[in-house]
Amino acid sequence: MAKETLTVEELAEKIFQEAGGMDNVETVNHCMTRVRMTVRDHDKVDQQGLKEIPGVMGVVNDEQLQVIIGPGKVNKVANAMVAKAGVDLGQEIPQQKSGKEALSEKTAEMKAAQKAKQKSSPLKSLLKDISNIFVPMIPAFVGAGLVAGIASVLTNMITAGTLDGDTWNYYVVILNVLRNGMFTYLAIFTGVNAAQVFKANPTLGGVIGSIILLTGMNPEAPIQNLFTGEALAANQGGIIGVIFAVWLLAKLEAVLHRVIPEAIDIIVTPTLCLLIIGLTEIFLIMPLAGLISDSLVGSITWVLNVGGAFSGFVLGAAFLPMVMFGLHQILTPIHIQMIEATGSTQLLPILAMAGAGQVGAALALWVRLRKDKELSEMIKGALPVGILGIGEPLIYGVTLPLGRPFITACIGGGIGGAVIGALTNIGATAIGPSGLALIPLIANGRWMGYIFGLLAGYAGGFVATYFFGIPKDRLEAVKESEAEEAKPAATVTSVQPQPKETSETAAKETAANSSATTIDTPLYAVATGTTKSISASSDPVFSQKMMGDGYFVLPDNGAIFAPAAGTITTIFPTKHALGIKTASGLEILLHMGVDTVELQGAPFEILVEEGQAVTPATQVAQVDLAQLTAKGKASEMLVIITNMDQAANVELLPIAETNAGQAVMHVATIK
Repeated sequence: MAKETLTVEELAEKIFQEAGGMDNVETVNHCMTRVRMTVRDHDKVDQQGLKEIPGVMGVVNDEQLQVIIGPGKVNKVANAMVAKAGVDLGQEIPQQKSGKEALSEKTAEMKAAQKAKQKSSPLKSLLKDISNIFVPMIPAFVGAGLVAGIASVLTNMITAGTLDGDTWNYYVVILNVLRNGMFTYLAIFTGVNAAQVFKANPTLGGVIGSIILLTGMNPEAPIQNLFTGEALAANQGGIIGVIFAVWLLAKLEAVLHRVIPEAIDIIVTPTLCLLIIGLTEIFLIMPLAGLISDSLVGSITWVLNVGGAFSGFVLGAAFLPMVMFGLHQILTPIHIQMIEATGSTQLLPILAMAGAGQVGAALALWVRLRKDKELSEMIKGALPVGILGIGEPLIYGVTLPLGRPFITACIGGGIGGAVIGALTNIGATAIGPSGLALIPLIANGRWMGYIFGLLAGYAGGFVATYFFGIPKDRLEAVKESEAEEAKPAATVTSVQPQPKETSETAAKETAANSSATTIDTPLYAVATGTTKSISASSDPVFSQKMMGDGYFVLPDNGAIFAPAAGTITTIFPTKHALGIKTASGLEILLHMGVDTVELQGAPFEILVEEGQAVTPATQVAQVDLAQLTAKGKASEMLVIITNMDQAANVELLPIAETNAGQAVMHVATIK
């Protein structure tokens, strides 16, 4: 066989096989030229067999098992291997399960997918991605935030004259060096994590994040904003701009990996990605944010001129969204101008209320969702930092990923801002952090008014979140947990398994003798072809009816129809399976092919949507049977009843050759 005749998937399969099987491989990673595997038992590795695989250039079996593939192709092979194992690069590959363990995993996978799909929406998916980007950064946020809070308190006390600057400035500088390691380069960390979430190259993601810092730009010859002609400012576009740019990076990188030849992929793809996305960021995303910033100046000036509670509410409620988009930079000149004109900035105490609203919202979440251990631990770590005026941990780790609490927190900030605005003449003598750390900078002894505003912000965020901002899914999960804890301990008894005939007879007798009624629900052939009992399936989990009774069709063509009248409840991400619920309450799994989840949807075209009503005449999918055969997959179109507790009797009609839409099974469902 010639050296380049194996596909990427076939090469991945062969490497697993000669490495002692997937069970013997613990993790898979790759560098520029080789797949690197951690193996459980090196004695099981057939090193010579690996070397003889077409496409393998060499093998090193040391602490790691290294299979040399070459640049361009190695990343595709490694990705195919982890896709086959169902994990990500670097994650531990679980050893294969069998019997009841396999049943448990398949059932859990199906139900989890159904539950997740029922609750999913584009907004929730976006918020989940944001959560996955920022949650890994929470420990660094908390640590750096506390250091920043201490430095802020010391700085403000030095500015206010409470501490001697000659003595304390040295220590503040050291603390700020520690703090800046996190907050100065937050855009880079965000880019790296966003790339991991969106499946792009993490290092490229970090580079894309660093672009908004404009490192190396000559201030005397700055890059111009294409919309306004003015100089671009660092951090325009903010964190949200970075996330959007990295999302574009992931899309572009995936396309380029498919079209660029493997031999030059490692060189061409990252270069094009950096040029296209980087230039888009510099000449579109950042200027657009700058244009919005400039347009906001007039609006903010008008709001400030209105003054009073209205001005305070609008500014306090809008500040956090401005920070996320990097638009808060426009406020610095306003602060400076106010300090020069009046000796203090009355804008800063109002904006500080945004952080107070976040603190109040977090407290409400803590009270209402105290059984949510993960969230409670995150809030406990982020609250002290938020009280000191460092809001990032609460924003990115708590309120923003949950959606509603971020809005109610902004409302709380608006309430605190309204109080500060109504009291008037509360200003800060210098630009500094918010929260309690700002107290030493409050001018003219008006710090009691500032504290009153903070308390109003805390209370506003708490009340708004407590009554209107608790996510329903989180609350339902907590209620379920509380209900489980309230249940009395069940008495455990030993139940002996009964033969199939006995259990079916008992089910029939129970249905006949009980007061419950039964409804006949017909199930139909999902394709034209040969229909067989589920017990003849090549998949042992299905053939042993571990997931439920049913049947399968060996199709003559790829047109696949619904097995019953009902509603589509689930479409698996890999397109190989659908969930359907009938009016009689039967939950049916249509599983297309055996072990086809690893094909990542390639042979399947789904023709229906979740929530759509279907009948046996509805074509739900088109399957490329030739591709299934080429991949060595059985083309069984399996129909399984997954809630057998609702089935009093199951009868498979003695029909072999069937047409699509022909009744092949009758199920008596308990009503």
